[in-house]
Amino acid sequence: MTEQDQAPQEPGGPSLAAQEVLRAEHISKRYGAVTALRDVNIRLNRGEVLGLIGDNGAGKSTLLKIICGFQQPDSGRLLLDGQQVTLKSVVHARSLGIDVVYQDLALINELSVYHNMFLNRELTSGLLLSNGQMRRIARDHLAQMGVHIPSVNVPVASLSGGQRQAIAVARAVFTNAKVLLLDEPLAAMGVKEGAMILDLVQDLKHRGDVSVIIIAHNYAQVLQVCDRVNLLQHGEIAVDKYARDTSAEELTEIVVEEYRKALAERHHGAA
Repeated sequence: MTEQDQAPQEPGGPSLAAQEVLRAEHISKRYGAVTALRDVNIRLNRGEVLGLIGDNGAGKSTLLKIICGFQQPDSGRLLLDGQQVTLKSVVHARSLGIDVVYQDLALINELSVYHNMFLNRELTSGLLLSNGQMRRIARDHLAQMGVHIPSVNVPVASLSGGQRQAIAVARAVFTNAKVLLLDEPLAAMGVKEGAMILDLVQDLKHRGDVSVIIIAHNYAQVLQVCDRVNLLQHGEIAVDKYARDTSAEELTEIVVEEYRKALAERHHGAA
């Protein structure tokens, strides 16, 4: 029985295949002598928020890069809406509805909010940019998503970290992403800004048309918004639980126990 067969499922709900928007089966990836992923199986249901957690070096970033088309796995396969796909690039993945928001956000600080929203997809009238139309559409989209900023005319550089993160997420949703990957969206943020992003993720969950995978280190924050959590250890999924069935303390203890084992093995080897 595979890890996916053992994954939790809502009693009395629709079949697993009907729920799933994304599935990764038996994904492995090596970099020379280093094994980043061994045999990873994950699933993401429609409208679900999945927390992908684990210590540094556990393989989270590698898995993210494979799902968004940045890297190819050495083995295994990806299924999108039940159909096997081979992602050739990030652009290809985006065309299929898989988008990623990295920590660096890929925003151009000198440009206005609305120009960033339409980056590489600018609306034109003849040879001229349709600034008024882009401004209006960006303002309406951000308002619908509950993203509050002073104005869509201000340069992105003038916004707070939380506001910039919100703009990057809103832009991905604006391009019709159905699977959204968030790489450490709460990193280096204060409580207020972190709460803003968590609220935005909650709103996405309530929309029901976007499924989200969040990579994060702060277990308590993840459990606030995630339906389910996957813990990566040593390149494999060690835990797949509904958020309501676990706690930050339990997840932390699992990771700490690994440290204890590693220390014990090191001391035993040195003896």
